[in-house]
Amino acid sequence: QVQLVESGGGLAQAGGSLTLSCVASVRTFTIYDMAWFRQAPGKEREFVAAISRTGGSTPFADSVKGRFGISRDYSKTMYLEMHRLNAEDTATYYCAADDREVSTPYRVASEYNYWGQGTQVTVSS
Repeated sequence: QVQLVESGGGLAQAGGSLTLSCVASVRTFTIYDMAWFRQAPGKEREFVAAISRTGGSTPFADSVKGRFGISRDYSKTMYLEMHRLNAEDTATYYCAADDREVSTPYRVASEYNYWGQGTQVTVSS
């Protein structure tokens, strides 16, 4: 059973930064591709960023490219560093995991079979 727990959300000023964490309760962290998605009220869940099991592939959504960074470490934690935040970044952020072996992590929510409960990020302008 895979359990994902996000943390680090909160209120930030426009132009500020936040770092989200996702801790995975799994036996072998390195068999999972990981991703961040977000969902704003009344909108579809959208892809933000992903990181492959080796860390060698890190696709980003165009809306966050150059502002967000993604990483993972041996403590079974994935991070999303968010900089130059704006009001459009306000959403609930979800951590997701996929245990299938693919060349590049998926950008589609339906491809991920494990999800966290989400952490709220609110950016005030």
